[in-house]
Amino acid sequence: MQRPSHINYQRKSRMLSLVFGTEELRIPAELLRVYSPSAEVRGHADSERKLQTGKKYVAITEIEPVGNYAIRLVFDDGHDSGIYAWDYLHELGSRQEQRWQTYFTELREANASRLPAISVGQWNPKA
Repeated sequence: MQRPSHINYQRKSRMLSLVFGTEELRIPAELLRVYSPSAEVRGHADSERKLQTGKKYVAITEIEPVGNYAIRLVFDDGHDSGIYAWDYLHELGSRQEQRWQTYFTELREANASRLPAISVGQWNPKA
């Protein structure tokens, strides 16, 4: 897979844009985070994949090049161990609908949410 000619992150929309030839892919930070290629998320086998919850509003804080083949993304929740190769980014961007459906199904089956959890001690109904 060729290196993208442009990589841009839009903070407001939390979208990573990549241009591969004439194709532009826009991938939400949330999708990049929940499908991080790191061992922390993926494990070492499909059966070890850990469902990521509460990531709806996650943002990317840094993008670092890794040689000529990938980037490392740093997220505002502290996750920073995923190396995103160009072919993985292209596949993720091209198959977003399938990835979202799989993620939503996994959340539903786990009775989990995309929304971040708020500690009861932090909740103030009068605020």
